[in-house]
Amino acid sequence: MNARAALMDAFETASTFAPPRAIRATISRYSLSAGGPMTISAAHFIASLIFLHTLAPAQFGLFSFLLIVVPFSLSITGSLLGPSLMAELRRTTRIEEATLATHLKANLVIAALAAAIVAALMYESGAGSTPALLLGLYGGAMALRGFGRSYAYAVKWPLRVFLSDIVYSAVLISGLLLLLTTDRLTMASAAMVLAIAAIFSMAAFGAAYLAKLVRPGNAGSIWAYGAIWQEWARWAVFGVVLTELTANAHAYLVTFISGPKAFAVLALGSLLMRPASLVLSALPDIERPRMAAKIGKDDITGAFRTVKEFRTAAVAIWIATILLAGVLLMWFPHTILRKGYDETQALIVLAFWVVILGVRTLRTPEAVFLQAAGEFRALARVSMWSSVTSLAVTLALLLIAGPIFSLAGLVAGDVVMTGNIFALTRNWKRVHG
Repeated sequence: MNARAALMDAFETASTFAPPRAIRATISRYSLSAGGPMTISAAHFIASLIFLHTLAPAQFGLFSFLLIVVPFSLSITGSLLGPSLMAELRRTTRIEEATLATHLKANLVIAALAAAIVAALMYESGAGSTPALLLGLYGGAMALRGFGRSYAYAVKWPLRVFLSDIVYSAVLISGLLLLLTTDRLTMASAAMVLAIAAIFSMAAFGAAYLAKLVRPGNAGSIWAYGAIWQEWARWAVFGVVLTELTANAHAYLVTFISGPKAFAVLALGSLLMRPASLVLSALPDIERPRMAAKIGKDDITGAFRTVKEFRTAAVAIWIATILLAGVLLMWFPHTILRKGYDETQALIVLAFWVVILGVRTLRTPEAVFLQAAGEFRALARVSMWSSVTSLAVTLALLLIAGPIFSLAGLVAGDVVMTGNIFALTRNWKRVHG
């Protein structure tokens, strides 16, 4: 099946929603799990508005760039540590202590690397040395928190994840509002609040987990991670890097070629679609273990039922986000469009992001299913073409038409990836029944 036929099948599948009883069950399951990401989305939205109205456009662009770089580091963390956890869940129903200790030790190393890379990227993007170091600390803490969330879902602790998200959001917003009311909001002080929020939020995972994180003990070893890398992680990381190039090529190209001020315009338009974007990146943590467990029990029908339920929830969130964006633009336009930003440009960017998030909403459930099935090498292969498409078209449009229309490169890359993923899913289903 070619990519065009696979993409048409994606839209046909997306229109096949679950019956009312299944929809009610889906809403019930997602209410707790999606509540945390929605809270974080609201916190990031409020934080972005604060930065938008109090900081210079270049500084707003830097913080918006941060909210792309750090999720990328979280995706890398998940790809380095998540596949082996999914393999363990396909084999058994619990995570062995030695397996957990190995992953925790690897997580500490990965978090340190994430902190260094985020700090370097922010410094090279124009942040000062102190803000860059603090934002690096934030990136490292978020990498530790990211694995904590994944592990909590794997061992069925959704309430702890919810509480962690609530603590992060509450500390972030209260800290920024305190800085705002005392007229002390700067790049450095805002970066410190972000880091403190990420660190405090890990307390919700419990004292026992944090004790293991600080002192994993003698069980397992960092050297045991070598086998995990060889069997699972290397292909997952390769796939994540290619997916990032497909999904966010514009952020890196525009920021480093045209500067953070130019990226601020793109961030302004995408701000309204952030709830759908954040939830779409958080829901896989919920559904991946569920799919892996069903595949391990050879319940292929049940696993694909979860895919449909996932899509039902994702499409509902995408539609709700569009409606919310419409309400804000119609009745509260000055909340989003501050002086110095072009309204027409913001609306064009918003239209691009509606399409981009719509395409990603269609493909994400199948992509997560393939991850749960351990098809990381195949995913890396299909991601290669979409990343090349996204990079080439984005760069060409950036140089020819400017930053705004470079977003069409993301649309092109996402369409290619969606078609390939649906074709790969059909092939997997044909082979495994």
